Amino acid sequence: MTIPTQMSLHRFIATDPDLHSSENGVARLYARTGIPQFRQSPGGSVTELPPTFHDLVLFRKTAERAYEAFREGDTFVASGYINERPYERHGQRIVREFVAQHIGHNLALSKYIVERKHPTPLDPDLPLAPTTEPIPEPVVGL
Repeated sequence: MTIPTQMSLHRFIATDPDLHSSENGVARLYARTGIPQFRQSPGGSVTELPPTFHDLVLFRKTAERAYEAFREGDTFVASGYINERPYERHGQRIVREFVAQHIGHNLALSKYIVERKHPTPLDPDLPLAPTTEPIPEPVVGL
């Protein structure tokens, strides 16, 4: 059995995301992304070059959630595909953009809290994290 794979992009949001509706009413997020560039010399030293910038788009519920979660400067990891069909947007001809189907903050560079819809029960064999708050007494009803 093969492992399904997609292209990935892991960089930074270079402009504040813009959320609007497409021509057929679907939520569409657009942002410019920056990709840092480096050059390694034969001696082993590394020189940082100016980043390159590219278009990132997301659609539907993913676009709406990303609009709430991402701001300029955030690092991210996304999987999706490259759209190379030319089209016109705001008077500019767009030839290539990365269409993210899945996106999240880059855990290697970002600290965040996960809010789960359905928290998993604690494993009784795992030690609890230390806390400074007092643990409430259990309530017993009769």
